[in-house]
Amino acid sequence: MTATSFRLALAQLNPVVGDVSGNADKVRAARKQAAGAGADLIMFPELFLSAYPPEDLVLKPAFQDACRKACEALARETADGGPAVLVGLPWLEDGKLYNAYALLDGGLIQSVRFKVDLPNYGVFDEKRVFEPGPLPGPVVFRNHIRLGLPVCEDIWGEEVVECIAETGGEILLVPNGSPYRRGVTDERLSVAVARVVEAGLPMVYLNQLGGQDELVFEGGSFVLNADKSFACQLPAFREAIAMTEWEQVDGQWRCRPGEMAAIESGDEADYAACVLGLRDYVQKNGFPGVVLGLSGGIDSALCAAMAVDALGADKVRCVMMPYRFTSQESLDDARACADALGVRYEIVPISEPVEGFERALADLFAGTNRGITEENLQSRVRGTLLMSISNKFGPMVVTTGNKSEMSCGYATLYGDMNGGYNPIKDLYKTEVFRICHLRNRWKPAGALGPDGEVIPENIIVKPPSAELRENQKDQDSLPPYDVLDDILACLIEHEMRLADIVARGHDLETVKKVERLLYLAEYKRRQAAPGVKVTRKNFGRDRRYPIVNKFRDSGEGTYTPDAALVKGVGKAGVESFDF
Repeated sequence: MTATSFRLALAQLNPVVGDVSGNADKVRAARKQAAGAGADLIMFPELFLSAYPPEDLVLKPAFQDACRKACEALARETADGGPAVLVGLPWLEDGKLYNAYALLDGGLIQSVRFKVDLPNYGVFDEKRVFEPGPLPGPVVFRNHIRLGLPVCEDIWGEEVVECIAETGGEILLVPNGSPYRRGVTDERLSVAVARVVEAGLPMVYLNQLGGQDELVFEGGSFVLNADKSFACQLPAFREAIAMTEWEQVDGQWRCRPGEMAAIESGDEADYAACVLGLRDYVQKNGFPGVVLGLSGGIDSALCAAMAVDALGADKVRCVMMPYRFTSQESLDDARACADALGVRYEIVPISEPVEGFERALADLFAGTNRGITEENLQSRVRGTLLMSISNKFGPMVVTTGNKSEMSCGYATLYGDMNGGYNPIKDLYKTEVFRICHLRNRWKPAGALGPDGEVIPENIIVKPPSAELRENQKDQDSLPPYDVLDDILACLIEHEMRLADIVARGHDLETVKKVERLLYLAEYKRRQAAPGVKVTRKNFGRDRRYPIVNKFRDSGEGTYTPDAALVKGVGKAGVESFDF
């Protein structure tokens, strides 16, 4: 490092929440690699030592101690003269807990900065566990460079970066724990460009990589020079350690052109997110593999393909569980899909257990008509068999309901909803069809499944059916999926009034029916397995509706309040009273 140049390594890595020692070892390994490449400094994403988000785990004093001890140990190791380290961790100071970013160099913790803007919307609950820090000035690195260290949300407003620029900051190094959702890449870039323009400073945007419960962090880190030009783009959905080289040009720091990886978008990004989320959920929880019911339908076929891409065919076990309503077509399709994916495939008929339950219930059900109760027995038997395989041999059960089904309650509690994780939970049925076509012609980098067609075309083109009764089709009880999914997106993602949905061309009674099903199924969703978030509002952390809920939209459109009835709103002081 000289007064006019330095080398910065970006560590876009996949930590594990709670594995403080393992995450610290990742820091050590990356630092060693960066040292070999001549780095002066290496930076890691937000809260890397704890991993993000730690949620209420971060409130445990023993966990806070473990993170601080790990940080101090890493700081001591920088006395070797190698690269300095920028790393995130929870930091207790004067009885307050902060989301912190620390500079470790020369055997010491040289500087610490605290996150100012704590997000408290959507999937974020940082105000629940952290205190906001004061507006930060830059930190001085080796007497040569003044580094601004805004943390993630701090760049989504103007104030923090403005403070850094006004107090002499020269480069913005931004650690992030920004989860994937559809379209977020463009939003991040737009925000980054705005801050670069306002501050007149270059920016490094370093994002976490990996799946954590419902969230997937796709990385996609990048570097912008002060003139808004891209200097570096790291890949998405894959770990990377990239070296960037900086030099002063006319008194301003500039990053030389570096790696420019192509970034997945649209359905490709959604698919890659689902694969990464499933892989990390299984591997980080220590499951030896997965098992799922392969019905010959499109949802289970897509989940099987995702599982093979995530884990490899040798770690995926598929079971067909036919009953008398299962068609030969479904048997053939399931076999063809299993063969294409190269997975272990077994057939376990369910006639005996289903009919055994019916005999056991015969006296109780005497005088009633057969219906949904008897249909659901099939699903519950299948769920029990899959859970039994899981209990006996250890693989996690993958459940396969799509967002359209989860929205409308078109799933059986303790039956096909059984499972530890659902990779397609946030994909509507129309998206499932589209992504199946995609997977047959493409797979993400690093996927372990075979190339080419892995989901037989007949599975994609045939009318969907749960096959719980003779000649059953999904759209016997649901609107066509293109209609249903548009209505659901309006209700869930956009919280639209029924009148506005009708104005899009939908029938009012159909919209009311869908709204009713959506609300009634809330109690099922509370008991559903977690799954990958890909939309703006997933079922889980994003959307928190009461189970007991009698509200229904009247469909009358926008109401104009009667302003004449309002005496005072938000007035300071004491209202006057007439006695």
